Amino acid sequence: MPETTHTGGRSWLRFAVHYVEMVIAMFVGMFTLDLLWSALGIRLSYTGEPELAYLLMAFDMSVGMAAWMRLRGHAWVPTLEMCAAMFLPIVPLFPLLWLGVIDGMTLMVAAHVAMFPLMLAAMLRRRDEYTHHH
Repeated sequence: MPETTHTGGRSWLRFAVHYVEMVIAMFVGMFTLDLLWSALGIRLSYTGEPELAYLLMAFDMSVGMAAWMRLRGHAWVPTLEMCAAMFLPIVPLFPLLWLGVIDGMTLMVAAHVAMFPLMLAAMLRRRDEYTHHH
């Protein structure tokens, strides 16, 4: 029994570490590609064009996450599921933006808050994928 508990604890630790790695990769992608877009003169405003600004940011975060996941040996399906967590917040939030219920900054904050449990849900869906070493 102690062996099972110890092994189970280690696999949940790997799961937690992988989650943190995904968050870091997401932000590295976002900040790195934002620097590239800025250097190319592409600056989207959360107040002026919030939909495009959000979609570009979600793309940037997805690139970072996908690169890290593929480097770690994950298949495309779980990688794309994790990337989908970056885009899913637009489903309820864009209509609220279009109806004037929220503004661009609220969209950004709410979407970022929603991403974290969506990432966790994607990982829990394939728990074995994220509790074993790659």
